[in-house]
Amino acid sequence: MPDFNYWKRLFESDSLDEFNSAPNGLLWLKTKSIIRKELLQEFLNKNNIELTNTSLNSMFIELYEVLAEDVIRSHKILDSFIREKCIEQQEQIDTDSLVSELYKLKNFDWGGDYKNALDKYLVDRFIKVHQSYETLVSKFDTEINRAVQGYVLCSWYNHWSSILIEHIFKTHPAVLPTVGQVKKVDFFVNDIPFDLKVTYLPANFIESRRKLRGLKPELTELKQKAKSAGIIFSAHRKADDIYYEIVEKMKDRNTEFCNDSLQQIKSVRLDILQEVIENPKMLAQNLYEEQGEMRFDSSNRLFLVLVDREDFDNSWKLKRNLDALRPGILSYLDTFSQKQIDDLRVSFTYKNRAQKYTALTDVLFVVK
Repeated sequence: MPDFNYWKRLFESDSLDEFNSAPNGLLWLKTKSIIRKELLQEFLNKNNIELTNTSLNSMFIELYEVLAEDVIRSHKILDSFIREKCIEQQEQIDTDSLVSELYKLKNFDWGGDYKNALDKYLVDRFIKVHQSYETLVSKFDTEINRAVQGYVLCSWYNHWSSILIEHIFKTHPAVLPTVGQVKKVDFFVNDIPFDLKVTYLPANFIESRRKLRGLKPELTELKQKAKSAGIIFSAHRKADDIYYEIVEKMKDRNTEFCNDSLQQIKSVRLDILQEVIENPKMLAQNLYEEQGEMRFDSSNRLFLVLVDREDFDNSWKLKRNLDALRPGILSYLDTFSQKQIDDLRVSFTYKNRAQKYTALTDVLFVVK
């Protein structure tokens, strides 16, 4: 029988596939989720369990060994405790008030192109580039200030909206939460561990599907259409700013040519959206393969993809629209038990790594 260290090695080496079908592996993950000082002590008291160790790491090992003596019973008492604590956590959040706070964010702009993290962006874009102190300081009033503010506001919005979305999942009886943070696992659906990722239809995916159709990149097409319409646009440093200026000027021009040009872009996006709704694994594989290097892992992922059909670029607003999210999420969970494990399995490679990764994944679309 695999011991504590066996599961620990698998978890730390990003080899998570075996956890999906092994009751002892699931027990290890569930136990890990309560290894927080207050949670652990409450669990021990409630179930009349005494441990000899005092450090959290040692208590984790000892508790797992105790629980592994009767795996079936241990799953039941862990599940019961975790559900009870989850209800307590949810009651501490005023959902209506938090949603109102999220509606105060009017624009979702990171203020920079962060491939991995803000610190790396600042180092690569400013710290290693400018030798002059005065030049660097001058950036605080323009580029750096915008970058830091944008990063903080967008990160804040993503954090709290994700908590609200997770709570919708956690209200469903098929879902068992993790009450303490566990890297790579947000909750279990029918005892399958999943990391929830809330995202949108990625721009790089749209461009790759356009290329397969023999189409130019969206920005290239827009630039050409703008020139044909006699629309002047600035050579912004960021491609997103050029895209925004052209689109807004075309909307303001409101001619048949400009409206048709924008509709053509939108129609291709809608076709691609329908394509991935019919074949979601295609998108899931792309999302695994295009994840940032600093945050790479091969955990099971449940992708919640939000799309506003009328305004793709403002799909971020759906993260706070609980009225739109709740029915789709709960309906998906109602039918999850009908899914076959093999249908959820995806294999992928990552950049220059020789290893082939396997995970369980699914894609849930909420389309407005």
